[in-house]
Amino acid sequence: MTRLLRLLPQALVSGVVTLLLVIFIGVPIGAVLVESFVISGPMPPARLKAVTAEALGRLPAQESAALLERWSASATEAERVEATVTALRLAGLEPGWNRKAPYSDQARAMVSALATLPDQMRTQVADNWAIAHVMQHKRTALAFRVKSLIGQQAFDTLRNGSEERWGLDHYFKVFQDSYLRNAALNSLMLAGLSVVFTTSLAFALAYGINCGGIASPSLMRGVFLMPLVAPPVLIATATVMLFGRRGLVTHTLLDRGLGLIDADETNLYGLLGIVLAQALSFLPATLIIFDNVLRRQDGRIDEAAAGLGASHLTIFRQVTLPLAQPAIKRAIVLVFIMSLTDFGNPMILGRDTPVLAGIVYDEITAYRNTPLAAALCMWLIIPSLLLYLGLELGGRRKGYASPGAAARSELPMPRSWKIWLTAIAWAVAALIFAVYGTMALGAVTRVWGTDFSLTWAYFTGEGVNIGLAGTGYGSSDRGLGLVWESLRIGIIAGPIGGLFAVVIAYVVERLRPPGANLIVFLVLVPAILPGIILGIGYIIAFNVPFGIPALSLTGTSAILVVNILFSNIFVGVLAARAALQRVDRSIDEAAESLGAGLVSRFVNVTLPILLPALLLGTLYVFIDALTTLSSVIFLVSGNHKLASVAIFNHANSGEYGYAAAKSLVLLAFALAAIGLARLIERRREARERRRSAPVHPGLSPAIPR
Repeated sequence: MTRLLRLLPQALVSGVVTLLLVIFIGVPIGAVLVESFVISGPMPPARLKAVTAEALGRLPAQESAALLERWSASATEAERVEATVTALRLAGLEPGWNRKAPYSDQARAMVSALATLPDQMRTQVADNWAIAHVMQHKRTALAFRVKSLIGQQAFDTLRNGSEERWGLDHYFKVFQDSYLRNAALNSLMLAGLSVVFTTSLAFALAYGINCGGIASPSLMRGVFLMPLVAPPVLIATATVMLFGRRGLVTHTLLDRGLGLIDADETNLYGLLGIVLAQALSFLPATLIIFDNVLRRQDGRIDEAAAGLGASHLTIFRQVTLPLAQPAIKRAIVLVFIMSLTDFGNPMILGRDTPVLAGIVYDEITAYRNTPLAAALCMWLIIPSLLLYLGLELGGRRKGYASPGAAARSELPMPRSWKIWLTAIAWAVAALIFAVYGTMALGAVTRVWGTDFSLTWAYFTGEGVNIGLAGTGYGSSDRGLGLVWESLRIGIIAGPIGGLFAVVIAYVVERLRPPGANLIVFLVLVPAILPGIILGIGYIIAFNVPFGIPALSLTGTSAILVVNILFSNIFVGVLAARAALQRVDRSIDEAAESLGAGLVSRFVNVTLPILLPALLLGTLYVFIDALTTLSSVIFLVSGNHKLASVAIFNHANSGEYGYAAAKSLVLLAFALAAIGLARLIERRREARERRRSAPVHPGLSPAIPR
């Protein structure tokens, strides 16, 4: 009994953690998958024929025959033509005449077409004609006649001619619809270009930083990582402001100033602009992958290869690249997924270049067609999964390891390599600084590209009285009100997310319940799947859960907090698990043997040890609350908006001043949060150093009087 009482709190905590993860991660993703198979719309002719025939069969045979005869005799010329077309399609044929011609001409063409049919086929069309006429024009009358015999649901199905069913129709639309097919090809092509360009650039920069090719590596690493905290579509917006039709470089300098180009024709709208924006946006995450691997490579292997006569190029091809293959695979998959699911950059820079992610956005926001959007989301996952499996199967028999501790190579890099790597590094750094500088200038410029007089109006609720902004439309998005709303969401979600991440890690590493692997899997799912899927999943799952409106989260700030929290909790969990794996379990066991309960052990023993992980998890969730777009854009409402969504809308409508002003303030809050977390961490480290500092044997601590 005592053991049971001791294990009860552990089981309760583990059960609650698992339940929350299942509800807020597993259920939304499952809802997207289920929704993708839901077909809601007009029934195919064969199915509608079966439903109509079943309804007619509910009537007495004499009454049914009389109805068919009376309805057929009263058919107009137009109704006869339409019924014949349906009867032909039921027989597997298509009308061979001009369907856009007047009905009188179609009627004559119809008679001629029927006369050319074989006798058996003409008989089949004639047999289908009467029921086809009922399907087309008398279905409502039939529905009311048999309503008392078939029930309300069957009545609605027959009257409307539509139903909900299961099928793969939405998946096949990608192949059947030319617009969707073109968007899918654009998405794949764009993802391929982004993979080649981004991974090559990131690897070159990481190689230069870690192998002596770039001066001031720590400083340059920090510069390259700056876009990590960039507000949404900041890079795409700055690209338009610099190289668009009214861009500072293309329009003001090269067109109006030097007369070298026509900015309306020569600009970065289109595929090139999207690839550039995606490369800068995805560069930090890709650089981190390569930086971690190249930093751990043992330079003594390079020196040994050089001692055997290998040139620097040979060492790079046969030592550096093979050892970096695991990182290259991860980077390729990461960039491919991020590019496939990116809709912000293509919508701003490639308005004539449709992509699947952009269509998903349109289907949800404009048409509320969640089944098609869900199916398209599944299509976004399939190529990434196939790519990952292909890369893993291709290198599964190879091992990638270097013996001993990592030591930096003392081999000098060729001067030509240094020049090229330095040029690439400075070009990327210049673009990053240009992006931030452009946004800073745009925030205080009255009309970008036209009137460069300075103003602070974009930071106020009144705004700048120009264009649509002077009409009062969209006035609720002016000023910084939505920034404070994003800050409020972040302040709520951040600490809760950080603490919950530590709790999850503690459950997995210390309590080790039977479902520990399930918990870890659920936590990591948002890191693997695109954010757009969780956004749509929350719409489907939490609109009216279990048919109870009181449980609905749609349109509330709670759904924003929960979505942001569970989408980013994996960072804190990974950090906390890594920290716990380095701490001896005997510490926790000693506290338990001294009578400390589960909560007491967690608060007084584990939590102080995991403070860095807690800070990291909190910081990651907080910054994501300020900058996220892909999932929350589907969850905002008229009463609960976020600055990140407003920035996207401003940029998409050409209101660059409002987008820039909000972006700068969000960036300031993100940097302040990073600085605060770093300050807390440094003070904690200083306290630990003071506690562990040895006291000189000849001195005693000062005792205050």
